[in-house]
Amino acid sequence: MYRIRMFAVRHARKFERIYTWIERVMVLLDPVFARIGYNRVERPIALVEKGVKTLLFDCKMCGQCVLSSTGMSCPMNCPKQLRNGPCGGVRDGGFCEVKPEMKCVWVLAWDGASRMKDGAEKIREVMPPVEHSLQGSSSWLRVSREKAEAIRESREASRKTLAKAFPEARANEPAAAPLSVEPSKATQAEAEK
Repeated sequence: MYRIRMFAVRHARKFERIYTWIERVMVLLDPVFARIGYNRVERPIALVEKGVKTLLFDCKMCGQCVLSSTGMSCPMNCPKQLRNGPCGGVRDGGFCEVKPEMKCVWVLAWDGASRMKDGAEKIREVMPPVEHSLQGSSSWLRVSREKAEAIRESREASRKTLAKAFPEARANEPAAAPLSVEPSKATQAEAEK
């Protein structure tokens, strides 16, 4: 597992692209998930997510994945489970103070983040503490559901803005375009009938 985790950090940019693609697919599948029911799809998606992320990142399924912000290095692998940077006990060479044979998760995170598109900015964001009630749930499903909801809300807001603008436009413009002047030949033909 440790070697695969190191591989994931070294190839953080590629995994970031894959992650983005998975997220887009999940957002597109939101209507399907909503129709089936999010409670029904939670377990199968969580099982797939657990299998993939455990193999690649040694994921602990905290339900609040921050791999895209930590250079594809899962902070839950830290023996102290620190989510916002290393402790003061990082040994020479970047090794963990608790597990000296293991590289510090946050040293790996900085390395992976430097390879990612906006990794240097994302890794500086302060993460909220772990909400333990989400343990074992699918973060893929939760994040995609939140993004799909945000997209729906923005569409609804733009629709409401258009609806509000329409009555104002009608007040400023005539209800119908003015009629053009009829050609004289057409009016004469009507008069002769």
